[in-house]
Amino acid sequence: MNKKEDVLINRVANSGLITLNLEDHYPKNDMVTFDIKDYLFHELILKEKDFRMALKELDWQQYQNKILLVLCSTDAIIPVWAYMLITGYAEGIAADIFAGSKEEYLKAHYYKVIKDMDLSEYKEKRIVIKGCSNRPVPAAAYLQLTQGLKPHAQSIMYGEPCSTVPIFKRPRSLKK
Repeated sequence: MNKKEDVLINRVANSGLITLNLEDHYPKNDMVTFDIKDYLFHELILKEKDFRMALKELDWQQYQNKILLVLCSTDAIIPVWAYMLITGYAEGIAADIFAGSKEEYLKAHYYKVIKDMDLSEYKEKRIVIKGCSNRPVPAAAYLQLTQGLKPHAQSIMYGEPCSTVPIFKRPRSLKK
């Protein structure tokens, strides 16, 4: 056999593609839900005295270094001060406190992560935004990343470097 025939060339590795994986920015801390429903009378009415007593007696250390997602899963009307009171107890214990569901938290988290990225470093680069994540990265994050990259990147693709879906390609400028 000829020596040239024995050499395998990895075209993907040599393509100059840059892969961005949003899953790399997934929150590191565990997320736990604090459902106010569990502290309501008949899961409908917040009695201030009972609520305050229940929060005072709660072992807040169970939320140590966790992302605390505060919500009410029933149609009860919850006064704003109830969220504030929960925050007063959890602050300094929980890694983060958020009013809403896991899905809402992830949208807000990725919004901040992408907003803080310096996407200008991808000027004239060929970008693959990795798909098939093992964690629930919200569609909104892919939308926002595409918006942020479009003014800079030469091209944007979605998927894996060996099998991508073209999203955007900057037209080549005509040279005079």
